[in-house]
This record gives sequence, C-alpha cells and structure tokens, in this order.
Amino acid sequence: MNFVDEVADVVSVESEWRKSQGARSDSKSCQTRPLCSVDSCVQVRGASEAGTQTECRQEQRALDLHLAPLLDYPDVGKFLKRVEDDMIRELKRSWSSRAFHGFHVTREEQIPQVSCLHSLQYPDAVAENLQVSSVTWNATGSVIACSYGRLGDGDWSTEKSHVCTWNLDRRGFDPNHPDVVLDVPSSVMCLAFHPSRPSLIAGGLFNGEVLVWDTSRTDDPLIGRTGLSIDSHMDAVYQVRWLQEVPQPQRLQVLSVSSDGKILVWQMEKDGRLALQNGFALVAQQMPSNSKISKHGRADTAVGVTCLSPSHFDPSIFVVGVEGGYLLKCSSAVQTAALTNMASSIPLKAPAQFTFSPHGGPVYSVDCSPFHRNLFLSAGTDGRAHLYSMLQETPLTSPQLSQKYLFSIRWSPVRPLVFAAASGEGDVLLFDFGKSSQKPSLSIKQTSNEKPVHCLEFNRAQTQLLASGDGTGAVKIWQLSTDFTEQGAREMDVLDELATD
Repeated sequence: MNFVDEVADVVSVESEWRKSQGARSDSKSCQTRPLCSVDSCVQVRGASEAGTQTECRQEQRALDLHLAPLLDYPDVGKFLKRVEDDMIRELKRSWSSRAFHGFHVTREEQIPQVSCLHSLQYPDAVAENLQVSSVTWNATGSVIACSYGRLGDGDWSTEKSHVCTWNLDRRGFDPNHPDVVLDVPSSVMCLAFHPSRPSLIAGGLFNGEVLVWDTSRTDDPLIGRTGLSIDSHMDAVYQVRWLQEVPQPQRLQVLSVSSDGKILVWQMEKDGRLALQNGFALVAQQMPSNSKISKHGRADTAVGVTCLSPSHFDPSIFVVGVEGGYLLKCSSAVQTAALTNMASSIPLKAPAQFTFSPHGGPVYSVDCSPFHRNLFLSAGTDGRAHLYSMLQETPLTSPQLSQKYLFSIRWSPVRPLVFAAASGEGDVLLFDFGKSSQKPSLSIKQTSNEKPVHCLEFNRAQTQLLASGDGTGAVKIWQLSTDFTEQGAREMDVLDELATD
C-alpha cells in the first residue's frame, strides 16, 4: 500500500444565524451641545467666622405670613382711628418743643461707675513708711511714674526716697514690682514726664536740686542735675514743668518753683549740667498794689512759691500760689529787676502783676483751664476749691470740698466743666459744674484709714484713666465712667457763663 500527499478543495458552509443577526443590527450616533467652562478666582485679606445658637422652645410658634390678610383685630383698628387726631397733634407739638435742646445722646455702651483698675505699690517704700508725693503720666499714656518721700514728719533733708515707674501695657505687668526704680538721696517732692519724649522725667528734691532721668538708659538713668550752687534753690522744690516754647526746640528746658521765692528756668547742657537760663523772684515789697501781703520787714523778704500753672492760651502768662494763701498772675515778659539779695549768676526779675483774694491758708495746687483763657482753679489748706477769672480779684465760686486740706486739683483734659481734687480725708473728688457748683458729683474713697491723697493726674493720652497717690504709699489707677469723659453739647456755653458771672 502506498501513501501519497493530496490537497482537497475547501468546503465552506455559510452561517444562517450570523446573517440573521447582522440584518437586525444598525449603527447610531448623537452629539451634545458644546460645553462651556469659565475660570475665576477671588481673594480676601482675612476671614472670620461667627455663630450663635439659641435653645429651641417647643411651644414657640412662628406666624404664618400667608395668613396675615386673614387676621383681623377690630378693637385695635377702632382704637387707632379714635386716637389718631390726638396723636398727630401731640407729635406736632413735640416736634416744635425745645425741651430737649442740647441733649446729647451717645450710642456707646455706658460704663456704669468709676472702677479701680490697679493699685500700685513699691514694697520697699511702704516698709519705710514713705508716702506718694507726686504722680505723672508719660507721653504715650501707658507709663505712670510716682515719687516717694516723707511728707508729714521726720527729717526730710536726710531721708532717702525713690522714683518708680510701671508700664500698664507691658506683658507680665506686676502692680507690686515697678519696671524702673530710681534711688534718690533726698525726698522727691515733685515729678514731671516730658510732654513728647516718653522716657524723660524731671524731679524736684527737698534739698533744692532739680534732676533729669532717662528711663531708657539702664546703666545710668541720671542725665542732668542742677547741683547745689549759688543758682540752685535754697528750699524744697515743690513743682517742676517742662518748657517747649524755646528758640531751639532740641534744647531741653525745665522750670522749677520753690518756697525760697524763686522761679527758675534750667537748660540742659551737653555735659549733663542744668544751667540757669532765666529766673524770677517774688519779693513782698514788689507785690501788686491790690495785694494785702505784708510788706514790712527786710527789703528782700521772699514770698514762698508752692505751685505754678501756665496759661494754655498765652505762654507768657502764668499763675502761682504762695504760702500766704494768695494767687498771683505773673508774666515772663517782664523786665523789672527783682529787689532781692539772693545770689544768682543772672539777674532775677519780678513777674507779679495782679493779686487774687486769698485762701484761708497756703495754696497747694493751681491749674489753668485748657478750654477757657481766663479761668483757673486753686486748692489749699482751707479745703476749698476756688474758681477764679483772670479778670477779677474775687473767686467766682468757692465750694467747700473738704474739712481738712485739699492737696491737688486738676481740670479734666476732655470735659470743660469737670475737675478732680485730692482731699486730706483720703477721697478723690470728681466735680461737674454742669450738675452743681457746690457739691462734687462723685466722691471715691481711696484710703480706709483716713490717710490723705496727696496728688492726682489725668491721663491725657488715655482720657478714661486717672491716677492718684496717697499717704499709704499706694497709687490707684481709676477708670472713669463716660459721664466724666464725654463732652456735652453745651459745655462750652456753660463754661462761658461761669466766666462772666
């Protein structure tokens, strides 16, 4: 048997099923509308979130506004129709009334009362039974400085004292730990921060010296002093003030007053020396003709100066208070030489021009109004606050504010009719001429043991703050209510009326 290769023809059978499926299928297509896209962005500087939630009351039902037309209150409608004419007539009458003319409405939240924000103490000074003799705010209004001394007894000339400062805005502020403590070899009677340079403080001492400190210098803050010379004061310095109205504003000038009768102007030199630039002396024999100050005795009898306040409207005019209880209007533009034998490197001048009727004892404080050129306040040992006009001898009003002494008095820097006073009973008194001309609007008890309040100062940068220092060695920082910090609509008119009474 033989095997050979053989190729047979291909036989194919067509599928009837595939043909039937192909006959039943077709192709379709569709297209959507063109899609449009837009890119945008927004940016804000900051974001905040707030939320609130109230408890749900099950019995609370909301008014369906769609039912409002169906609601009917026939009694209310009849009432409104009956009183309509009367209401319209009264509204027209009220519109034309002047009963509330000048009434000022404030939208700010009212502070209900005066509150004590801080009670500051230097424990070492309290342990030595020293008293606060002076307080002063710096230019920013955030730093308070106080001086310590012994104002009641003891040998002041040998008593050491301190000057302390606190920054109320500093983180970690401690009311019993001052930021700066300056040790001084004599009692400090008065202090004054520079009006525009926040770290400069001038002080007057019991021994007659005037010192200047720069609290920004940690190594040696003392940058200027008068020393004890023929030009320096021979008695205690009761007040110091910075002068800015000078030919060379960059030169520092300090004014000082003393019970030796001299008013001196010192200029800071580059070597740290305070050199005498100008000077005045009050001599009994050169008092104005209307003065009843005794002119008997020696020809150069000095009149002791206890306080001074310059006019806010005329820098050449200032008012001084003296130990005899008198107030004197003085001028720095005078050229009359003072008839005194007191030693001085420059000629001293006699500034007194007019004498006002006196207090019943020495004057401790005087302050010219920042709102009226002719008005000033004074306080003294008779416990009265005298309101004077520069144009007349007798006071316009003399309310009795204390049965003891009044040690300090200050006009408010923002309310023309408001002033504050410090009393020997330990009270801080706030007085508003718009409410009464005889009684204080508020009396704040600062000390519980009848220790006197010796000094106080308004904060001119943060006008809601008032500082006061007392005989216990404490400085209280009071936050004043809006009643004492917001000026009313007619206050200047009332002040003008006071000045013309």
